[in-house]
Amino acid sequence: MEVQETEVQTDRVLTVPNLLSFARLLGVPLFLWLILVPEADGWAIVVLIFAGVSDYLDGKIARRWNQISRVGQILDPLADRLYILATLIGLLLRGLIPWWLVAVLVGRDIIMGIVLFIIKRRTGLVGLPVHFIGKAATFCLLYAFPLILMGAGDGPIWTVCLVFGWAFALWGTGLYIWAAVLYLEQAARILKQRPAVGRPSPAS
Repeated sequence: MEVQETEVQTDRVLTVPNLLSFARLLGVPLFLWLILVPEADGWAIVVLIFAGVSDYLDGKIARRWNQISRVGQILDPLADRLYILATLIGLLLRGLIPWWLVAVLVGRDIIMGIVLFIIKRRTGLVGLPVHFIGKAATFCLLYAFPLILMGAGDGPIWTVCLVFGWAFALWGTGLYIWAAVLYLEQAARILKQRPAVGRPSPAS
């Protein structure tokens, strides 16, 4: 399992990675409005593409420029989860994806949310170390959704987009579940090794 660097390197809030994450958050309600109200699929796809590109860039920049911050550790995964949730809701209401896909992905996030809440209460840690499988799953899903949305059009090109979109969606869902298993393993190890908040460690 490849774990990426997640140690806090700066206390600054106004960093390039954090601004990218914040911009992604602002795009969540915009995407929902575009896909559900005017059904402006072209602009909705542009928002999704921005989300995918900025998700890659903020992590790359944070590690390259030593700008990993506590705020960024909260904003980045929050933006990812909200984008996935918003896209699932939008595509489901448009009848472009089945309910079982929504149930699997949302159920996974609910379980992980409960685990993170327990870790925060028990140890004071805000999140878990990020690993490659988790980021790969998010990338696959963020690429899958615009392709599925484009597949709603008529013609051979849009059919190809739909095929590739579902390939990314199924592969991303598998990785998403696999990542959850790895995160649960990390969580169990952390809860076993770290003393609970407010309690002295065995070595003290």
